[in-house]
Amino acid sequence: MKQFDWIKKWAEHSPDRNAIEEFESGRRFSYSKLNSHANRLSNMFTGKYGFETGTRIAVLSENRAEYVMLFSMAQKTGITIIPLNYRLTSSELDYILGNCSPSAIIYEKNYIEKLNNTEAFGNISPKLEIEKLTENAAEFSENFDSSSPGFDMEHPVFILYTSGTTAFPKGAVYNHRMLLWNSINTELRLDISSRDVSIDVAPPFHTGFWNVLLTPFLHHGAETILMKKFEPDSVTRLIDERKISLWWAVPTMLKMMSDSPLFDQTDLSSLRYMVVGGEAMPIPLIEIWHAKDVPIRQGYGLTEVGPNITSLSEQDAIRKQGSIGTPNFYVETKLVDEKGDEVTGEGAGEFLLKGPNVTPGYWNNPEATSETIRDGWFHTGDIVKRDSEGYLFVIDRIKNMYISGGENVYPAQVEYFLRKHPGIDDAVIIGVPDEKWGETGKAFIVKKTGSSLCEGDVIEYCAGNLAKYKIPKHIKFVESLPKNDAGKIDRKKLKKEEG
Repeated sequence: MKQFDWIKKWAEHSPDRNAIEEFESGRRFSYSKLNSHANRLSNMFTGKYGFETGTRIAVLSENRAEYVMLFSMAQKTGITIIPLNYRLTSSELDYILGNCSPSAIIYEKNYIEKLNNTEAFGNISPKLEIEKLTENAAEFSENFDSSSPGFDMEHPVFILYTSGTTAFPKGAVYNHRMLLWNSINTELRLDISSRDVSIDVAPPFHTGFWNVLLTPFLHHGAETILMKKFEPDSVTRLIDERKISLWWAVPTMLKMMSDSPLFDQTDLSSLRYMVVGGEAMPIPLIEIWHAKDVPIRQGYGLTEVGPNITSLSEQDAIRKQGSIGTPNFYVETKLVDEKGDEVTGEGAGEFLLKGPNVTPGYWNNPEATSETIRDGWFHTGDIVKRDSEGYLFVIDRIKNMYISGGENVYPAQVEYFLRKHPGIDDAVIIGVPDEKWGETGKAFIVKKTGSSLCEGDVIEYCAGNLAKYKIPKHIKFVESLPKNDAGKIDRKKLKKEEG
């Protein structure tokens, strides 16, 4: 419907303004050109293939401009896009395809073998190569009447699959209502305008690719440069060359950039600030970026709600280090204890969310929906602390907690302490079985270059500074910590390796 057709609106208001650029290929698309391609795709899918509102199309590809064209097509037609994780195995993809039952699949030819090894792929038609998508749609009109499709704000624009804590991925329904209110929340806290330019290096199956900055930028007529893979020096150069004004990243990325010799040689002053998520950013790293005149804004989000839920002003980056800030404009928050009673004032509890940016649920999974959304509140599974000024701090995921000798241990608290050691570059802790205590902590530690730290040093450092039950019983030094697709430490992989 017309009110959802953001690309068309900007094609009318600022047709020559650059909307999307591909870093690797150099392809550029103005809002007018992007709208024309999206219109052709809309006519192809509704005309040639007879797709209607509610039809689902799966896409298996790295990020590229065609993804944005498909998003615009979804806004025009009510067709739902399902971005697939190209890092999954064939059996994992087969489960998702079976769960969402798409009427078509668009794929990058590099992944055809992976798809051929699924049972579901053979039953889907049409099958379209994304490299030929615009060529296939070229014969159709570049005009499309978006007033005729019948769908409203509750209609899904995406289904984004997240692994969660269960054995099978869950498809979070992301509708047009969420899209709008996430954009409003993001714009109000980050002050987005049509003059902004950003880089998007997140994979397209991740909410960060779509909803941290890309769709709010499209809503506001701003420009985004798509980059298939994060490479520290390439991003550093691009910020200077294209005068990037806003960028979203996880702390690991910013550390990799600051460790490069190019960092000190490059002007990054075009950045109004960096938007950081995923995990708390250490003060020394914040100070390195502040020394480059780049303020740091930290925040909190998750696929099913927003995802932009809270924001910490750059003025508070040091004073409230580790905080996720305060809630954005159009979201309600609540902390509840183990009994479900609300925690008011200072205190900690599970973080609950409500608002127009909350998912209606998980696709074809009523059990997971009813378990997560209760009495209108989305239960995040995160334990969050509120201080006397109303600032919020994530203590840890409930699922990361382990119980040692009857005491709850939140690994994030211990990890934070370990990272303050001058010889430790990074650390993560998981709970492992223990005959005496039920569970105890195992720390995986990455030493700083040149550090001679040993197991005894770590235990001694913790003794007297942490309660005994919090001190990890097992220490393992590693070269690096495994990361997941979002750039966060992959605890599940560590637990799996520990058997």
